[in-house]
Amino acid sequence: MDNHLQTIVKPLQKWYETHRRELPWRLDKDPYHVWVSEIMLQQTRVEAVKKYYTRFIEILPDVRSLSEVPEDRLLKLWEGLGYYSRARNLKKAAEKIMSDCGGIFPDTFASLMKLPGVGEYTAGAVASICFNQKVTAVDGNVLRVVARVTGSRQNVLLPEVKKQMQAQLQKVLPDDAGSFNEAIMELGETVCLPGSAAKCVECPLRGVCTAYRDGLTSQLPMRVKRVKRRQEQRTVFLLIAEDGRTAVEKRPDKGLLAGMYQLPNVEGFLTEQEICATAEAWEMQVLEITFIKESKHVFTHLDWLMKGYQVRVACPAGRFLWVTPEELQEQYALPTALKPFAPLLTARQDEDNNLSNQR
Repeated sequence: MDNHLQTIVKPLQKWYETHRRELPWRLDKDPYHVWVSEIMLQQTRVEAVKKYYTRFIEILPDVRSLSEVPEDRLLKLWEGLGYYSRARNLKKAAEKIMSDCGGIFPDTFASLMKLPGVGEYTAGAVASICFNQKVTAVDGNVLRVVARVTGSRQNVLLPEVKKQMQAQLQKVLPDDAGSFNEAIMELGETVCLPGSAAKCVECPLRGVCTAYRDGLTSQLPMRVKRVKRRQEQRTVFLLIAEDGRTAVEKRPDKGLLAGMYQLPNVEGFLTEQEICATAEAWEMQVLEITFIKESKHVFTHLDWLMKGYQVRVACPAGRFLWVTPEELQEQYALPTALKPFAPLLTARQDEDNNLSNQR
């Protein structure tokens, strides 16, 4: 494999010189900028990240500002990107850089690995791109390129296979490791796409690619998942008080969607009678129940199957935080899973504004 991978270095670098995309985090090699972008790009497509990254850097331009931002404000900036633990770890890492490093960004792979939320890939990307350390940055895109070029039929989801491919890439890294890492990631993101979407006719490695030669592009890399998904039924409450405010609550600090604000919800599909009983247990009087819709949200290892109900109540309970639709939209970041039930709030607010204007 070593000699085979050596053949990709020069054509890949040459291709990258003319085909690299102009992205906002590539305007400089500031480690803060590269780090934030790499964390955002985890589990999220480049086009979706652009606007979030630009706004984030405008509001939090450096490590100090990130370390000092209130968590609710941070989560609101992150709203829509999902996987909110990434945002919390960014803040924890920024706090660590301020307290342990005097605000100076760590400049080695080993020191970067000590930051919360930073794994081998992110540490490798920042260390090589910003500090020219000769280390790899191997993500799913890179694994796909390597598996296809070498014709490997090993399961790339296995940690030992990833480590093996990472070690083989390390042996062929050129001195300009950062540029090479960006090049192979770029190829995986734009040309060596998954399955039949691969653009082999545009690929600079077509002449040395085993998968292309043997007609195996759509079969490689091998990805055999061993995790069984779990499904959970939930009833979501859009609780509306007589003054128009809506109930939200904060989730526990640990576990799924930790520390985020959410619409109250309970496990299981409740009948209207059970919904009334639940609201009464929350010390509220139910005035009206209206079914909203069904929705499904897919987490990494769990599916939420949800039924939402608008429940108008009297005597709103103190166990919840009661907010206006404007406050919910501007100050509180709802999990993406519950956003399908939120448009009703916006529609209701627009209706209230129209009635006010007519008066």
